[in-house]
Amino acid sequence: MKISIIQQDIAWADVSENIRRADAAVDSNPGADLYVLPEMFSTGFCTDPEGIAEGPELRSLEWMKAKAAKTDAAIAGSVAVEEDGRYYNRFYFVKPDGNVEWYDKKHLFTYGGEHERFTAGSERVVVEFRGVRILLEVCYDLRFPIWSRNHGDYDMILYVASWPTVRINAWKSLLVARAIENQCYVAGVNRVGSDPSNEYSGGSMVIDPYGRIIASCEDGVESIETAEVDMDALEAFRKKFPVLNDSDVI
Repeated sequence: MKISIIQQDIAWADVSENIRRADAAVDSNPGADLYVLPEMFSTGFCTDPEGIAEGPELRSLEWMKAKAAKTDAAIAGSVAVEEDGRYYNRFYFVKPDGNVEWYDKKHLFTYGGEHERFTAGSERVVVEFRGVRILLEVCYDLRFPIWSRNHGDYDMILYVASWPTVRINAWKSLLVARAIENQCYVAGVNRVGSDPSNEYSGGSMVIDPYGRIIASCEDGVESIETAEVDMDALEAFRKKFPVLNDSDVI
């Protein structure tokens, strides 16, 4: 399976412009099976979501459905959503056939006040697409390894993020750690640019189960990179070195 990671700048609170940018990014890199966008790709990371989060019309989701169908590829990324008076940082995974699965971010970023306005999710979500089982995670979830522990139920983790430059070393180190300890592929997609609170330098990458970076976007610039998820190689590695069989029971 080919996965393309889209490291893009995000126009603050401008859904139409950000959909236009995402659409152009996908079109510029045809042929992937899965395209992954950053956290809150349609608005930027907002901790005060009133007037910014998308309501019932969900323009971002409708675009994702249409684009997935047109490209015969899955489209993934998180969106700030208002639903029944509550706000969610919702990671959508949209398949070409119109099927939509989602994960609501569990670990809200308390340091930035995300927990004050958003509702945390409670369910871990693994989706299956073209023979690959994929765990959905959002930004701050990366710091909590128990939540992402591989119980033999997935082959790859997707992390979408708005991870500031000031803490970028932690982002890059923890992505590699999650791949090694869970014997899986990891794709981390972070934004670039700035918003009213932070600057972002990207650091988006795809890592194989050995902890090797097999695709990476240049820091500080908008970029798209593509990598191959080789399930035969992953299964052979797990059989040869079955480290997950010795993991702690939690």
